[in-house]
Amino acid sequence: MGRVTERRRVVRIRNGAAGVRPDTLVAEEPLEIRLNGRPLAITMRTPGDDFALAVGFLVSEGVLGAASDVRAVTYCEGATEDGSNTYNVVNVQLAAGVPVPDITLERNVYTTSSCGLCGKASLDAVRTASRFPGVVAADPVRVPAEVLTGLPDRLRAAQKVFDRTGGLHAAGLFTAEGELLDLREDVGRHNAVDKIVGRALQAGRLPLTGAVLLVSGRASFELAQKAVMAGIPVLAAVSAPSSLAVDLALESGMTLVGFLRGPDMNVYAGEERITL
Repeated sequence: MGRVTERRRVVRIRNGAAGVRPDTLVAEEPLEIRLNGRPLAITMRTPGDDFALAVGFLVSEGVLGAASDVRAVTYCEGATEDGSNTYNVVNVQLAAGVPVPDITLERNVYTTSSCGLCGKASLDAVRTASRFPGVVAADPVRVPAEVLTGLPDRLRAAQKVFDRTGGLHAAGLFTAEGELLDLREDVGRHNAVDKIVGRALQAGRLPLTGAVLLVSGRASFELAQKAVMAGIPVLAAVSAPSSLAVDLALESGMTLVGFLRGPDMNVYAGEERITL
């Protein structure tokens, strides 16, 4: 299987002097997700937690809601012309009785490591597809502001691969008291979130009521969508949210925090959950 990091030759220039040395880079490889043997999506990801990524992606698509919805998750053998296994194709087999979505040419998509799924920017689609309707809005969790402001440092301290490469996004799942429950790193922040959600599904912990999801970078619509679909009531980001992410947070009852840096933050929706 592909490694999380790879070594490459680099010419390093410091103070006008050049030298050759090896450098550690984060690995990026394609992952094809198949559903009941049929191609569904391709994403560029950092290898590792591939099964969690696949099922987490299907949670955000409204296909899965519990571990019992999955019969099996396997790597596809013979994924190449010579029959070798690249460990870059994962098939999710649904359990008996779980509805299979219509997989059309229009739905079969390619997702990059930066933008997540394109063409899904529909608030109505999230509302109708959620396996946990109303759970986010009804969540009574309260989070002290001082807990939120301490989360970025806790997230950064736990990023082991980032320390070696400087090239990974992270998603961290916390309790309202600031306890780190899970952390995943990936070249794509949406992949990191899918891995978090997928691992929660595998452990039978969905919906993730009472939890806080912190993401490095910005809060896009895709990340807000994934949080809502997993039943997460609080989403925080160290950078800005998009306008559609704010719209989705307001409609779903999710608390959305941006520009979480030092003692400061902007609360774009659900401010009643933040206590001072």
